[in-house]
Amino acid sequence: MGLSRAQASKDLNSYINDHPEHIIYDKTAKTYVLGPKFEEHYTALDPSEYLDDLLSISRGGSAPTADWIVYQPDILATTVPGRGLSALTLRNVLLACEQGKELQISYQSMSSPDPEDRVIIPHALAHDGFRWHARALCSKDQVFKDFVLGRILKSTLGEQSDVDAGTDEDWHQTITLKIAPHPGLSENQRRIVELDYAMQDGIAEIQVRRCLLFYNLKRLGLDVDPNSRSPNEQQIILQNRDSLARAEV
Repeated sequence: MGLSRAQASKDLNSYINDHPEHIIYDKTAKTYVLGPKFEEHYTALDPSEYLDDLLSISRGGSAPTADWIVYQPDILATTVPGRGLSALTLRNVLLACEQGKELQISYQSMSSPDPEDRVIIPHALAHDGFRWHARALCSKDQVFKDFVLGRILKSTLGEQSDVDAGTDEDWHQTITLKIAPHPGLSENQRRIVELDYAMQDGIAEIQVRRCLLFYNLKRLGLDVDPNSRSPNEQQIILQNRDSLARAEV
């Protein structure tokens, strides 16, 4: 952590003086451990942050707060299929974002049998849980869209652009998803779902960017009619589906 022994000793003694009941010396282990009345004072106890860091480390990455992890259990995570992506494509997308330039691309979409030449003006990256996208203005359609990075077959930096990323309203607008336990579940099952999603009064509110709404709904299994699956399989419903539909009009 880049901390000298002298500084560590000074900081430890300072903590003991300020919070004597929160830390004790274990003579057997020859180390300081948490006291019976320990409470956090200098950092919040965030289980999600700790688990996210463990997941990042397990996948061979680094974590912003990895230095604070004193114990790392064995963990496994589901395997996500690798996505084809050219390093040059990523480099050009990043340069276009940074420098505000057009990007001339050859793009293979699901709606076209052959690759199409397009000019896009990317300003950000987005991840849908499985794939990376370039968020960009499509010069052809004059709307902001998501372009899957792996489907960009060729790319060349173009001219300077005057497109303002602030005009991408769907990128900047936040909407609220209200999810609740499936009404077909038993009372006990509903309580379990409420625990799973940290619901308050049977509701969990999730803030999402409007441009990622489709991906969020799909990942939560809310992109289909909840009655098409059994309550045990579906588990949650989107309570404000009608208001979201009106907002899309």
